[in-house]
Amino acid sequence: MRTPTEPETDTEYDGELDLRHHGDAEVRGAAGLTDLAVNVRANTPPDWLKRHIAASLDGLAAYPDGRSARAAVAARHGVSPDRVLLTSGAAEAFVLIARALKVRQPVVVHPQFTEPEAALRDAGHVVGRVLLRESEGFRLDPAAVPESADLVVIGNPTNPTSVLHPAASITELARPGRVLVVDEAFMDAVPGEREALAGRTDVPGLVVLRSLTKTWGLAGLRIGYVLSDPETIATLAGAQPLWPVSSPALAAAEACVTSAALAEAADAASRIAADRAHLLAGLAEFASGGVRAVPAAEGPFVLIRVPGAAAVRSALRERGFAVRRGDTFPGLGAEWLRVAVRDRGTTDRFLAALGSVLGG
Repeated sequence: MRTPTEPETDTEYDGELDLRHHGDAEVRGAAGLTDLAVNVRANTPPDWLKRHIAASLDGLAAYPDGRSARAAVAARHGVSPDRVLLTSGAAEAFVLIARALKVRQPVVVHPQFTEPEAALRDAGHVVGRVLLRESEGFRLDPAAVPESADLVVIGNPTNPTSVLHPAASITELARPGRVLVVDEAFMDAVPGEREALAGRTDVPGLVVLRSLTKTWGLAGLRIGYVLSDPETIATLAGAQPLWPVSSPALAAAEACVTSAALAEAADAASRIAADRAHLLAGLAEFASGGVRAVPAAEGPFVLIRVPGAAAVRSALRERGFAVRRGDTFPGLGAEWLRVAVRDRGTTDRFLAALGSVLGG
């Protein structure tokens, strides 16, 4: 355990890392690849959601009115509407946080989604890094975060490690005068949404981000939301342009928080858990070849360490599979790859291809 006075941090900008590299770059312009690089659930959006979004097109002549969708999201989490901000995907929320909140010493807990750090740097902040260790299962040690940090960003479950941190560990980071940003973009893929902080109003400085693009296949529509105290929500809203979320995206937000949709998402989370177990069991067969998965994965993806990962990734691509490189995430390196969880048939084909690449 590290002490509060000895955090493993890196406050220098690593110019060699492409913080704006994301999984979509692995499949862009490459027809026919099986996509294991992007974490959007396969075979989405469902037909009922497509029809609902299509029906909203009749109202495109009117300016978007987000009040109904905002109220629906608030009801879904048991909070008042003034604690909800609808955004053009969770990525917009990172930009709003970076530009609108008055912070002096932001810290990002890595490895994790790189857009929060990129947004903070673009806004002129010097960003500290707390690097979680592979030897500790990439699990959060709250004592590693400097007391001087007045904004802390952490994902839960974390992309790309797939680690689900205990809510109690994350709330240890909260204190007066600090903004605690928790990216829960993949929490609805966790059965029972264990360890979720969305809807909590007792944690000082808490800002929770949610995305509807992953589970529902709406990355091209851009819809997410922020949950926080009314003052923070008002500050972030003041940095948004007028009508930041389109009418079709608002319609999708309202539809995706109904009781029927939540039940469907819960069923999908259970299937993902079973499919992830199948993937991890298959990957374990390659342990003698040096393949190692981060244990206790809880997200719709797994992080694996593979000797010669760059060459393996290229060879998998030749065999029709795109996986996400891991070396653009602070705290990882050239031997890491992220693999999305898919159905068992797809996974079996991927494992066969991986076996071919690794020489059986």
